[in-house]
Amino acid sequence: MDHLKGKALNLKNEIAYADGAVVSKTLLRKQTGNITLFSFDKGQGLSEHTSPFDAVVQVVEGEGAFIIAGDLKRVKEGEMIIMPANIPHDVQAAEQPFKMLLTMIRSER
Repeated sequence: MDHLKGKALNLKNEIAYADGAVVSKTLLRKQTGNITLFSFDKGQGLSEHTSPFDAVVQVVEGEGAFIIAGDLKRVKEGEMIIMPANIPHDVQAAEQPFKMLLTMIRSER
């Protein structure tokens, strides 16, 4: 991961799609949080879960379906959404493959 520091990254090109899979690539890992790039093939996703921290998601390619506390939000390329801490959510590539950047910042509050 240190080889990425100080380097301009084209996020679309940093990760590839894999047939029938979700792929992740950690760009930065610290005690205080992580930045992870994901690609989702069509029909793939992350099942419902919660996190003790707010999660910032930026869609870098395509469109993702985010279900937060049962409410569907479609987030398109160039848009972001904040998934609140301790609220059930899931992420799906329902209609097309998509890529997203997830930023998790840990805090005691």
